Amino acid sequence: MTLPSNFEVLIAEAEGLDLYKKLIVQLNKDLLYANIDLEFDKETLPTSLKLVLQETVFHLINSKFSDYLNLLYIVDVPESKIKNLDGSDVLKLSEEVTFILLQREWQKVWYKAKYA
Repeated sequence: MTLPSNFEVLIAEAEGLDLYKKLIVQLNKDLLYANIDLEFDKETLPTSLKLVLQETVFHLINSKFSDYLNLLYIVDVPESKIKNLDGSDVLKLSEEVTFILLQREWQKVWYKAKYA
Protein backbone atom coordinates (compact mmCIF):
# COMPACT_ATOMS: atom_id res chain seq x y z
CA MET A 1 0.00 0.00 0.00
CA THR A 2 1.25 3.45 -0.92
CA LEU A 3 0.14 6.15 1.46
CA PRO A 4 -1.67 9.11 -0.12
CA SER A 5 0.55 12.16 -0.57
CA ASN A 6 -2.07 14.76 0.35
CA PHE A 7 -5.58 15.16 1.69
CA GLU A 8 -7.25 15.32 -1.73
CA VAL A 9 -5.63 12.07 -2.87
CA LEU A 10 -6.60 10.37 0.40
CA ILE A 11 -10.25 11.40 0.03
CA ALA A 12 -10.31 10.44 -3.66
CA GLU A 13 -8.99 6.95 -2.81
CA ALA A 14 -11.43 6.54 0.09
CA GLU A 15 -14.41 7.60 -2.00
CA GLY A 16 -13.21 5.62 -5.03
CA LEU A 17 -13.11 2.44 -2.96
CA ASP A 18 -16.36 3.36 -1.19
CA LEU A 19 -14.55 3.47 2.17
CA TYR A 20 -15.02 7.12 3.17
CA LYS A 21 -17.79 6.29 5.68
CA LYS A 22 -15.63 3.55 7.17
CA LEU A 23 -12.83 6.10 7.53
CA ILE A 24 -15.17 8.30 9.57
CA VAL A 25 -16.28 5.33 11.68
CA GLN A 26 -12.64 4.41 12.42
CA LEU A 27 -11.78 8.01 13.26
CA ASN A 28 -14.79 8.27 15.59
CA LYS A 29 -13.79 5.05 17.31
CA ASP A 30 -10.25 6.24 17.96
CA LEU A 31 -11.44 9.68 19.10
CA LEU A 32 -13.72 7.94 21.60
CA TYR A 33 -10.89 5.69 22.84
CA ALA A 34 -8.69 8.78 23.24
CA ASN A 35 -11.45 10.44 25.26
CA ILE A 36 -11.75 13.35 22.79
CA ASP A 37 -15.21 14.89 22.78
CA LEU A 38 -15.71 14.87 19.00
CA GLU A 39 -17.82 12.69 16.75
CA PHE A 40 -18.36 13.04 13.02
CA ASP A 41 -21.57 12.15 11.23
CA LYS A 42 -21.08 9.60 8.44
CA GLU A 43 -22.35 12.21 5.97
CA THR A 44 -19.72 14.80 6.97
CA LEU A 45 -18.14 16.43 3.93
CA PRO A 46 -14.39 15.86 3.56
CA THR A 47 -13.59 19.58 3.84
CA SER A 48 -15.61 19.83 7.07
CA LEU A 49 -13.92 16.72 8.40
CA LYS A 50 -10.50 18.20 7.77
CA LEU A 51 -11.31 21.63 9.22
CA VAL A 52 -13.02 20.39 12.39
CA LEU A 53 -10.33 17.78 13.05
CA GLN A 54 -7.61 20.37 12.47
CA GLU A 55 -9.28 22.81 14.89
CA THR A 56 -9.47 20.04 17.47
CA VAL A 57 -5.81 19.10 17.00
CA PHE A 58 -4.85 22.79 17.26
CA HIS A 59 -6.81 23.11 20.51
CA LEU A 60 -5.28 19.93 21.92
CA ILE A 61 -1.72 21.06 21.12
CA ASN A 62 -2.30 24.45 22.77
CA SER A 63 -4.49 23.52 25.73
CA LYS A 64 -4.48 19.78 26.38
CA PHE A 65 -1.11 18.48 25.30
CA SER A 66 -1.36 15.18 27.18
CA ASP A 67 -4.69 14.49 25.42
CA TYR A 68 -2.99 15.29 22.12
CA LEU A 69 -0.22 12.78 22.85
CA ASN A 70 -2.81 10.22 23.92
CA LEU A 71 -4.65 10.68 20.60
CA LEU A 72 -1.43 10.11 18.67
CA TYR A 73 -0.84 6.97 20.71
CA ILE A 74 -4.40 5.63 20.24
CA VAL A 75 -4.33 6.25 16.48
CA ASP A 76 -0.85 4.67 16.42
CA VAL A 77 0.95 7.47 14.63
CA PRO A 78 4.68 6.73 14.26
CA GLU A 79 6.68 8.95 16.63
CA SER A 80 9.26 9.57 13.89
CA LYS A 81 6.66 11.24 11.68
CA ILE A 82 5.76 13.72 14.41
CA LYS A 83 9.39 14.38 15.36
CA ASN A 84 10.20 15.31 11.76
CA LEU A 85 7.63 18.14 11.74
CA ASP A 86 8.51 21.78 12.33
CA GLY A 87 6.73 22.90 15.50
CA SER A 88 7.48 26.62 15.17
CA ASP A 89 4.07 27.39 13.60
CA VAL A 90 1.35 25.63 15.58
CA LEU A 91 -1.30 26.22 12.90
CA LYS A 92 0.85 24.58 10.23
CA LEU A 93 1.78 21.83 12.68
CA SER A 94 -1.90 21.10 13.41
CA GLU A 95 -2.58 20.87 9.66
CA GLU A 96 0.27 18.41 9.14
CA VAL A 97 -0.67 16.32 12.19
CA THR A 98 -4.29 16.21 11.01
CA PHE A 99 -3.17 14.77 7.68
CA ILE A 100 -0.90 12.23 9.41
CA LEU A 101 -3.81 11.17 11.63
CA LEU A 102 -6.10 10.76 8.62
CA GLN A 103 -3.37 8.91 6.74
CA ARG A 104 -3.01 6.40 9.58
CA GLU A 105 -6.77 5.98 9.91
CA TRP A 106 -6.97 5.42 6.15
CA GLN A 107 -4.27 2.78 6.41
CA LYS A 108 -6.29 0.90 9.05
CA VAL A 109 -9.50 1.08 6.99
CA TRP A 110 -7.77 0.05 3.77
CA TYR A 111 -6.09 -2.98 5.35
CA LYS A 112 -9.35 -4.09 7.00
CA ALA A 113 -11.21 -3.81 3.69
CA LYS A 114 -8.50 -5.63 1.76
CA TYR A 115 -7.74 -8.46 4.17
CA ALA A 116 -10.84 -8.92 6.34
